[in-house]
Amino acid sequence: MSDPSSPRRDPAVLDALFRPKAVAVVGASTQPEKLGYQVFRNLVEAGFDGPVHPVNPKADAILGRKAFPGVADLPEGVDLAVIIVPARLVPETLRACGRKGTRAAIVISGGFSESGPEGERLQQEAVAAAREAGIGLVGPNCQGVNNPYHGLCASWPLLTTRGAVAVISQSGTVGAALMDWAAQEDLGVSAFVSMGNRADLDESDLLDYFTADPNTRAVAFYLEGIKSVPRFLRAVAACPKPVVVLKAGRTPKGRKAAESHTRSLAGRDEIYEGAFRQYRIHRAATLEELYDATKALAYLGRPAGKRIGIITSSGGSGILATDAAETAGLDVALLPETLRATLRPVLPPHCIVANPLDLTGDATAAMYRQVVEAAAPHFDSLVVIFGDPIPGASEVIPPGSPHAVVCLGGADVERAERALMHRKGVPTFPTPERGVLALSHLTRF
Repeated sequence: MSDPSSPRRDPAVLDALFRPKAVAVVGASTQPEKLGYQVFRNLVEAGFDGPVHPVNPKADAILGRKAFPGVADLPEGVDLAVIIVPARLVPETLRACGRKGTRAAIVISGGFSESGPEGERLQQEAVAAAREAGIGLVGPNCQGVNNPYHGLCASWPLLTTRGAVAVISQSGTVGAALMDWAAQEDLGVSAFVSMGNRADLDESDLLDYFTADPNTRAVAFYLEGIKSVPRFLRAVAACPKPVVVLKAGRTPKGRKAAESHTRSLAGRDEIYEGAFRQYRIHRAATLEELYDATKALAYLGRPAGKRIGIITSSGGSGILATDAAETAGLDVALLPETLRATLRPVLPPHCIVANPLDLTGDATAAMYRQVVEAAAPHFDSLVVIFGDPIPGASEVIPPGSPHAVVCLGGADVERAERALMHRKGVPTFPTPERGVLALSHLTRF
């Protein structure tokens, strides 16, 4: 366990990691099926505005870029190295990078502490080499780093859409799933970091960086353990932005699995639960909740309280939303008489004016808009459910409002309207339960 009183990392190291001037891929490959090729290709295709140098002793060029036989042959000025070589070669590769003045390294290679005693020894040697050289190290056994605002994709999959959420994950695949969802919704990320074994740079160092990052509005963590709980809680206390954590390893067998995956000391769950509440950390129970809650916290306005109105074109979805709201501690308040009187002329004669308010299958975007404008002053937030394909739905809710939008269907019209909302920065949710739970995070602290 790291020293909880350890100082913050040199900002120049983290700048080199997220905003490098030049990048070298040590272990770049000419074979498309190899990670060394895929990561190098993503760096090239992401539009990085600086040199990207492949290092491969057997190649003259890769993707039209001159290849260098070794780190020592690289030109000066490479401040970030992406290392994809066998584990036994990593310590000396880091030493060579240090001699070239590199400040940050991403070690994607596996075969370290997660693989047994010899891997643990190699990991310790790699960390010692990095620290002696003044290099900040992400990994090993990780899936890399992505900063779309700098054209940097030293990772996979390729994602270039700029967003407002920083995703930090101990699991590369879990983090990549979150990135895939963000890409599908055209919301993007502000950055992605796969920490892997967290041998050097860890969740506390990264939170320090994203606290100051102007492109990040909220931070999502997938963690199997916390290297230094006191250090992490200090970083959280200094961060004015919402922090959402999915802490895996909650059960005895889950803790055992976490310890074998990335050698994380998962710790007793009740200790984490108490600390998270005290420090106002949003805790997610599932991967979907991690994604939804962070999305809501990054893009929705903060409601003044817990009084919600539910507006839908589907009676069943309104009931589901009501149950979810009650479970989450939200108040599905009665409609004031003044609001009933305002709404009655707007609604079809057969519509029951209540909360939830079912506009029925006769609903149009214009009707939704009138109802939302009339109801919004009477509630802290609204849950607006589109149960049918409604042209113009994307014009109902403005960006930055405290209202959660649920799009239930998959028709072409609804997919198109949902895409328009996402491009405007209006997040949507696929079910009433997920939308309400995400909204509840805005009222927790």
